[in-house]
Amino acid sequence: MPIFSAPDGTALSVHFSGAGGAPVVCLPGGPMRAGAYLGDLGGLGVRCRLAVLDLRGTGDSEVPGDPATYRCDRQVEDVEALRKHLGLDQLDLLGHSAGASLAVLYAARCPGRLRRLVLVAPSPRAVGLQLPVADRRRIMARRAGAPWFDDAAAAYEAIAARTATSADWAAMAPMYYGRWDDAARRHQAAEPGQRNGAAARVYNADGAFDPEVTRAALGAVDTPVLVLAGELDWIASPGVAEEFAALFPDGRVVVMPGAAHYPWLDDAPAFASAVTGFLA
Repeated sequence: MPIFSAPDGTALSVHFSGAGGAPVVCLPGGPMRAGAYLGDLGGLGVRCRLAVLDLRGTGDSEVPGDPATYRCDRQVEDVEALRKHLGLDQLDLLGHSAGASLAVLYAARCPGRLRRLVLVAPSPRAVGLQLPVADRRRIMARRAGAPWFDDAAAAYEAIAARTATSADWAAMAPMYYGRWDDAARRHQAAEPGQRNGAAARVYNADGAFDPEVTRAALGAVDTPVLVLAGELDWIASPGVAEEFAALFPDGRVVVMPGAAHYPWLDDAPAFASAVTGFLA
């Protein structure tokens, strides 16, 4: 577990796995969840070398002296410090969910430092895209008939009304997965021990994002970009993925049938094939 230093002196950890060669730097979501939940990204590590960053205050990375540095835009320099630590002129960068927000801000600020960019089920927050409640309901309705569906659908109404309790969020857990099987249950059960809740509340805080400025900057990012979406993802839908990809001069979309917010768990071979094909 190599340790390197962020510009403010915070010690950050990066976990390597997989084959040799230049690594794919992976930014976890959550927000502020330790990178362990990414695993080997559905076997991607068999084909590529992965470098999974534990964001500050998560996993094996140090808690920073200033909690304000948990804000997403403040962590762009951590990614740049990792690039320098790895001795790379350019990065292959992958961000999942809220981690894609950090990847996008890095792309906007350091476009010349990217070789390829992969956004997996990206949060649309950093670029100001919206998925209307009605569209979320339509996506979720495709799961009707599942034994957990009625409870999850009722919980979503509380979430949409901003009255959700922790029990409502727990009831929604199956909606994040294409299959609510034992593997998905184990993956979800690990989340509380991996997530820095206090840091998560700062990550998306006011001032973290300026969507208009970021969208304009992404229009000048000429690196190839892959946006990978799950067909059943109620957070980063295929429609949102299409809009996201259109912000880049060379953006493309892959939609994985039957997958939701963790597509490498729902169809590992298809996920690994799509990403390695793009990186090649």
